[in-house]
Amino acid sequence: MARSTPGTCVFCSIVAGATSADVVFEDDLHLAFLDVSPVFPGHVLVVPKRHAVTLADLEAHEIAPLFTRVRAIGIAVEAALDAQGTFVALNQKVSQSVPHLHVHVVPRTKGDGLRGFFWPRKKYATPEEKSAIRDKIAAAIASG
Repeated sequence: MARSTPGTCVFCSIVAGATSADVVFEDDLHLAFLDVSPVFPGHVLVVPKRHAVTLADLEAHEIAPLFTRVRAIGIAVEAALDAQGTFVALNQKVSQSVPHLHVHVVPRTKGDGLRGFFWPRKKYATPEEKSAIRDKIAAAIASG
C-alpha cells in the first residue's frame, strides 16, 4: 500500500473541502461522512482531520477523542436508521483502501446478510502454538 501524504490524500482533500462528501458531522478534530461505496446505506467513515495513516500514527492524546466520536456516531446511526446495532471497523495497512486512518461505522440489523466472511475462523494447531503466540504478543507489549 502506498503511503499518501496530506497533499495527495483523498480524505485530506475532503477535510479541506476540495473534494465533496456527504458530511454528517464535523468538529475541530474529526470529520464523518457517508462512505461512497457503503456496505449498507448509512455506512459512515470517521476520520481525524490531521493526516495519519494508521492508529499508531496518532498521538496518544488523539485516540480517546476519536473513539469518543466514533461511539457517538454509532449511537446516532442506530437511532437515525432504526438499526439494531453497528459494525465498527478499522483496517490497518492490509485492506486499507485509503491510506488515511478511518473508522467504519456500519448500521446492522438481524438478518442483513453480513456474516463472518470478514474473518474466517481457524483453530490453533496445538496448545503449544497458542501459548507461543500469546507469549510473543505479551513480550511485544511489555517492550513497549
